[in-house]
This record gives sequence, structure tokens and C-alpha cells, in this order.
Amino acid sequence: MARSADIIAALRTLVPDGVVGEQAGLAAFDGDALTAYRQKPLACVLPRSKDEVSAVLAFAAAHNIPIVPRGAGTSLSGGALPRADGILLSLTRMNRILEVDLENRCVVAEPGVTNLAITRAVEAHGFYYAPDPSSQIACTIGGNIAENSGGLHCLKYGLTTNNLLGVEIALAGGERLVVGGKAPGADGLDILGVVAGSEGLLGIVVEATVRILPKPPATRTLLAAFRQVPEAGQCVADIIAAGIVPAAMEFMDKRCIAAVEAHCAPGYPLDAEGVLIIDADGIPAEVDDQIGRIGEIARQNGASVREATSEAERARLWAGRKAAFPAMGRLAPDMLCMDGTIPRGALPQVLTRMSQMAEEYRLGFCNVFHAGDGNLHPLIIFDVMKDDELARAEAFGAAILRLCVEVGGVLTGEHGVGLEKRELMPTMFTEADLAQQQRLKCAFDANGLLNPGKVFPTLSACVEQGHMHVKEGRLPFANLPRF
Repeated sequence: MARSADIIAALRTLVPDGVVGEQAGLAAFDGDALTAYRQKPLACVLPRSKDEVSAVLAFAAAHNIPIVPRGAGTSLSGGALPRADGILLSLTRMNRILEVDLENRCVVAEPGVTNLAITRAVEAHGFYYAPDPSSQIACTIGGNIAENSGGLHCLKYGLTTNNLLGVEIALAGGERLVVGGKAPGADGLDILGVVAGSEGLLGIVVEATVRILPKPPATRTLLAAFRQVPEAGQCVADIIAAGIVPAAMEFMDKRCIAAVEAHCAPGYPLDAEGVLIIDADGIPAEVDDQIGRIGEIARQNGASVREATSEAERARLWAGRKAAFPAMGRLAPDMLCMDGTIPRGALPQVLTRMSQMAEEYRLGFCNVFHAGDGNLHPLIIFDVMKDDELARAEAFGAAILRLCVEVGGVLTGEHGVGLEKRELMPTMFTEADLAQQQRLKCAFDANGLLNPGKVFPTLSACVEQGHMHVKEGRLPFANLPRF
């Protein structure tokens, strides 16, 4: 099928009320939260059922048309960026919670269910869903699985993969595969672990079974304010070294504090160079012990410490942390949110070096991140309308990620590689490593139709028995329009 009109007409026979083909309508789907890159898809399809997803995939496979899956479009790495020659498969209309099973402590949901909706479905029964990205009011469980999202409380309760019991995925040809479930077996290959974080390259999640947890009987929150940013980094390392695992431990620096206070007034100290917001939860005696020890360690690192005295104050402190990204709009019109993970002991060194980099690249930035597990989210602020600020922002971000790898960390913690970090993959992986990863993709998607152009820095093709053609040129997206 050479003509776009023919493809769109054929798709409308498969999903009669769910195909966007007009240019004006496609503008709503031309990117994700990596806003510097835009590209309209050939068509956008919004299925309502597993069968419609399978039908679209089978059609695309028959006509060699690329497919890019999309959830809510909150990806910060360009993972949902469309292809001009491909179909964007948006799963937001598959938004039903199919089963709440309190006895087995799980929920079965379609991929378009939002993260927060799972907690809201079970909170009246005293349960909640632990992974809580800052975008949880909007991001979907299908996208969370694709990126292996974490959130503020992933330090104690893990990422999406640690709370995922089973999935049903649609493969490139339309076939569907069920992996895991309420009582997954222990034998065989860990396909569920492969699917979590696969960024839409292996299959498309059409149903997920996730673990829910009983609400802890006690939760207490500390706000520790520091005179120097490296002191906060050392405090984090000392808390973990003492064998304490808080439910959450989040950091914000002075510039971020000021922006958030102006945005929503959560009550942060404006004279601090950095703050840690720390949750301890569990049985009351355990929480009392942890809060006392954490407070003492923070004071030993030069912090002033106060505890939230009410649930309303706790909610304000955490609402401020979750508002950090939108608050950046008070400082500059554009932002890049980076995502790298480092050993906790390297926090003081890395925080100091990033401040030096900001001067070298002549750009502002704010530090806000999941301090407990070393998952950095430096927010680089700039104005795309000024000179070469976008290019400098991207170079600054790449330098931060290289630094993460140099100190023994990794390129991503929860945002994925997508388009953003694709060219940096060789800084972390050898050519043999990347070839092995691509063999895995070929086992699921032999024709390379699922989210092509993402993750891998060089173009490879699958041939018989999973062997690879090496380096056949640059991937698409090299000359995308940037705004």
C-alpha cells in the first residue's frame, strides 16, 4: 500500500471509530514529553479492545508498516515519538479496570488505565499501588511497564517490574502471548522481566496484572534542610549505609525549592541550599525507630530537621515535590529532564561536578531526584528561541549521563532510552552487548516493525537464526524538526 489514503481507509475498516488521519488531528499526537522533537505519524489508531490491537498489528505486518505504541504521551525520552511512515497506536481508550482481587492482592487492568486510578480503585479497602511517578495522575500502566517506571516510593517498594505479576502482550504479527499472572510459575525464562522496560520494541501490552499492597499502619515524614548540597548527598549515603531503607527519600536544591514555593507554597525553607523529604512507614515501633535514627544522621550532616505534624502537612510536602517539573516554567520556557542513576556513595562528587558543568555550558539547572536509589533527574532550563541554547542543553544533558556511567552508574533509571539516550548507548555497552540485545528484539519482532529507531544507536536487521547485519547506517529521526 503506497498511498497514505489507502492505509488510512484500510485501518478504518479495522477500527471504524478510532482512526485519526487528518493533519490537524495528527498534530495532537506529534510527540511526547521530550518536547524538542516533533513529527506527525502517518495515522493514529485508538483501539478499544485486544482484538482491534491484534488486527492493526497483523495489517501492519502484512504491509511492512512500522508501529509506534503510545500511552498518555508523558515519556521524557522520546519513546512515543511517531514515525512519518508509521502507525501510532494509542492505547488510551483501553482504560478499564477488569478485576480487583483483594484476596490475591492484585488488580487486572487494560493498558490505558492511569497509574493513580489503580490506587483509587482499591484505597477504600485499605490497599494501594506502590509505584508512583510524578505524572501518575496522567501516565498509564501500559507506558509504566514499557519504561519500567519508578516514582517517589520506589526505594522501598521497587519499580514497576517489582510490582508486575503478569501481562498479555500483542506481538508484531498480531498474535497474543500471556506471561505470568496471579500465580506465575518459577520455571523457565523470565519473559516478564524482559517485557518490563522493553520500550515497545518487543510487543504491546494489552492487559496487565499488578500487585497491590496494604496501606502501612504508620507513616511519618521528615524535612531535612542543608547548608550545602554535598552534605545532603552524604546524608543519603550515610542513611543507607546504616541499614535504613526509608519508604522515600527525595532531594531538591535551592533553585528548585524557590520555584516550587512560588508555584504551590508547600512550606519549604527558602534559605536552604537543599532539602531531603524522607518517608518512613511500617508498624509504629519500626517507624519511630527509623525516624529517630534518620533525624540524627541528618543533623550529623549539618541539617536542620522538622517533622510533618499532620496528614495535611505531609500531603503539602509531597505535593510540592510532585510539582517540581511544572514549577520550572517559572524559571524558563523550556526544560530537559535528564535521567541517570549512580551509586549512592558518588552523590556528593556528582552533585559538585554537575554544578561546575552548568557554568561550563552557561545554562541554569535544578536538581530534583530520587536520592535514596541514586536516580538523578537534573532539570536543565533554557529558551529554545535563544541562540544555541537547545544544542547546549542537549550537550549538557549528555555530559551528565556520561558522568553517571563514569562513576559506575547507568544511563537511565526509569525514563528509558528512547530517542534521547540512543546515541549514548555505546558509552555503557560494548558492540557485543548491543548485538545480543538486538538478537532478543529479533526473537520477538523479526521484521523490526515495533518502535523502530529507538534505543539502538545503529541500524541492524534480523536474518536467519537471529544473526545480525552490522552497522548499515544511521537510524531515522536524525533530521527531525526541533522546536
